[in-house]
Amino acid sequence: MDLVTPGIGLIFWQTLTFLIVLLILSKYVWKPIMNALKAREGSIEDALSAAEQAKEDMEKLSADNEKLLEEARSERDKIIKDASSMASKIREEAKEDASKIADRMVEDAKHTIDLEKQAAINEIRNQVAELSLKISEKILRKNLSDDKNQKALIEEYMKDLNQN
Repeated sequence: MDLVTPGIGLIFWQTLTFLIVLLILSKYVWKPIMNALKAREGSIEDALSAAEQAKEDMEKLSADNEKLLEEARSERDKIIKDASSMASKIREEAKEDASKIADRMVEDAKHTIDLEKQAAINEIRNQVAELSLKISEKILRKNLSDDKNQKALIEEYMKDLNQN
């Protein structure tokens, strides 16, 4: 059992050695270790606050990005709406222009038809007049070929003149 229980001399020297080591450690090593731990703790706190600040900055940037995206979407929608209304307006103007051109072409065609119709009617009148003259001339030549018929016609015209 001697091996299990230490002797009093051993306990004395271990206690003395422990106290000397404790004194040396507290005088030379304990302060630098504590300063290093405090510096480490300070750097960790700085890193945590920097991380928190970075997180807040990222949230702010994210909110700004969302705002910019929403503005871009609304601008895009506005541009699309404007383009659509512009296209509709251009389409309506083109329809109106085409309708006006078609109406003008119809009016021009009607006018041309009326002019050609008048020309045809005038030509027919001229031809009818020529034919009437030719027919009258032939009838008069036939009727007035003898003197008796000529004198009867002259007297008839004279009566008409006297009555008027």
